Amino acid sequence: MFPAGQYPVGLPAVSHLGARNDLPNPYQPGVDWGQLPAGRKWGSTASVTTAPDGTIWVVDRCGNSGAGGTTCGGASASVNPIFQFETSGKLLKNFGAGMFVSPHKLTLDAAGNLWVADNGSHQVFKLDQNGTVLMTIGKKGVAGPGLDELDAPTEVAVAPNGDIFVGDGHTGGGTGVGNARIMKFDRTGKFLKTWGKKGMGPGEFDVIHTLAFDSRGRLFVGDRQNNRIQIFDQNGTFSAQWFQFGRPSGMYIDKRTDTLYVADSESRDGRTNTGVFALPQTGYGYNPGIRRGIRIGSTRDGLVKSFIPDPCPYPYAGVSTLAEGVTVDAEGNVYGADFLTNVRKFVKK
Repeated sequence: MFPAGQYPVGLPAVSHLGARNDLPNPYQPGVDWGQLPAGRKWGSTASVTTAPDGTIWVVDRCGNSGAGGTTCGGASASVNPIFQFETSGKLLKNFGAGMFVSPHKLTLDAAGNLWVADNGSHQVFKLDQNGTVLMTIGKKGVAGPGLDELDAPTEVAVAPNGDIFVGDGHTGGGTGVGNARIMKFDRTGKFLKTWGKKGMGPGEFDVIHTLAFDSRGRLFVGDRQNNRIQIFDQNGTFSAQWFQFGRPSGMYIDKRTDTLYVADSESRDGRTNTGVFALPQTGYGYNPGIRRGIRIGSTRDGLVKSFIPDPCPYPYAGVSTLAEGVTVDAEGNVYGADFLTNVRKFVKK
């Protein structure tokens, strides 16, 4: 780690944890994407994903910005937060009003069912593509450590055999519970096992923010506050930790090639947005020497090969100007869901 106050004016080629800032960017600048219903605006869009049929799904916070609270409740209860688009941006479906408090991530399983992690209601939902609820895990409005309870769940990943994995514990103790664990259920929602606790060691977590499976069935866990990805088998056996992809807010794995896309929306090192070191060089998001953006590499060997950088060159303390959620279509175009109310498409050069 660099000594306090002794950072270069620019960023180093490689951060203190091994994330590269100097990799080639094979994509054109991102363009605003997605045709919204008349009068609708994007809220915080922390999640974008690709369906088995190639369509793109997005969940936003009902036109509101911000990470928590009741962003899809109260006055927003009539606003639909779930969108299905063609890759052209043409809107196909929009539904989900009144279903969620603060939706965090949306994923799809191999059958095309939707899974929404609602960290505001402390539940996850399985839906069909018309919005019918097929399963609910967790107790509405109850944050707890029990085996039938969740504490601000972040994302769901479904294994090829249908087992359900839930990242549990976004708040880091803000609810008074402080879960930091993976919950595993069978395809019917029956509890199978759990692992993890708050900490920095292998198999310990501090804000599990995103999950994904590779083609070998390994579970990749975005352990965001620890600035790393941890890799496990489906029984919770730890195999590796990777720091070279940055601070993971969102992940997508293209299982055809085992290409891993990781969105880092939070790394910061005490700079302002002008590059001046005028802020505390500690605390939330501290990950010095790394530029935010989307790093692209391989799950097979862990090598990072390319990088879509955040437009701001400095890892400053403000909110990211690039993606918190990420996905890719069949042509290799990348879609980024920005925390600051936008979805962008990055087309290959």
